[in-house]
Amino acid sequence: MQRAGIEIIGMISTTLASELYGKSIITGDVDREFIARFARVHEDGGFDRVLVGYGSTGADGFMVTAHAASVTTRLGYLIAHRPGFVAPTLAARKAASLDHLTGGRIALHIITGGSDVEQQRDGDFLDHDARYRRTDEYLEVLRRTWTSDRPFDFDGEFYRVRGAFSEVKPLQRPAIPIYFGGASGPALAVGARHCDVYALWGEPVASIRQSIAEVRAAAPPGRAPRFSVSVRPILGATEEKAWARARSILERIVELRRGTSTAARPQSVGSQRLLDLAAHGEVHDKRLWTAIAAATGAAGSTTALVGTAEQVAESLLDYYDAGATTVLIRGFDPLQDAMEFGRELVPLVRAGVKRRELQGVPAGARAM
Repeated sequence: MQRAGIEIIGMISTTLASELYGKSIITGDVDREFIARFARVHEDGGFDRVLVGYGSTGADGFMVTAHAASVTTRLGYLIAHRPGFVAPTLAARKAASLDHLTGGRIALHIITGGSDVEQQRDGDFLDHDARYRRTDEYLEVLRRTWTSDRPFDFDGEFYRVRGAFSEVKPLQRPAIPIYFGGASGPALAVGARHCDVYALWGEPVASIRQSIAEVRAAAPPGRAPRFSVSVRPILGATEEKAWARARSILERIVELRRGTSTAARPQSVGSQRLLDLAAHGEVHDKRLWTAIAAATGAAGSTTALVGTAEQVAESLLDYYDAGATTVLIRGFDPLQDAMEFGRELVPLVRAGVKRRELQGVPAGARAM
């Protein structure tokens, strides 16, 4: 689903939800009309894909995607998928089937899991590093199921199959795109070995450059993953109005969370990195704001870019210049923000990339 130059991803949910509404965007409430409207807003706004999240108490992403895809024609879907709960051979057939039914519009976002509590809700009691060893095997079996033209055997620590084969192959050849999230050492090794796109949360541009270099160094010969950066834009007609809106969002989130406990130190290495960033300053680079990450325990993508549409587009293009050819943007007021991003932000980012292409400056060239 990526257009030339840059891929722009949003995120849909099954009901109106975010930190601003006091509920996780990955919720169990399912409003089929809202899902359809939210997906169409992204399609009309020029997004390439939308992320469909995963949570241990939330709605099933494959089913949500099937419904959203049925009411759109072009929009792609990035389905968050946690290895370990569905056999990789079955997951491969499920994804391949949905790929055909959506006209080749799906990708999988592999999230191994950074919280023991989340994992144990679904009966998984492996420790952090063991989960990544399992993901390594899972992705090998998954891809072989998609691509093998004859039955195969596999013997691993976590998976063992005999004569595995799928008659249904993905519509996208040779395989459905794999995106991968994770910031720990084991995550980096597994992601670099298997993914097509390595996903990073919003950190300063220098840190993103360093992460890109580390993943590239860990990738085996012949693999050259692309990179994604996820941030939460907060726009205003002027910079002052954008910061005023940002402060009001923070105040509302803090008010809603009053009386609730936040873990002193999350298990997720990605969350730890965002909290460490917040501890070193509220604003980094030109407008990367960490206050909401600090207030929420950095549960997910919680760093924001604050400014006018032109200013935020400039900051997103800084990530492109550092080598990230995908950006994932979602707002704290998700539906209204997606409309605004489609009108104001997405065209500016695409125009900025087009100017670079006309000048012969590819992504990452300015990072060298």
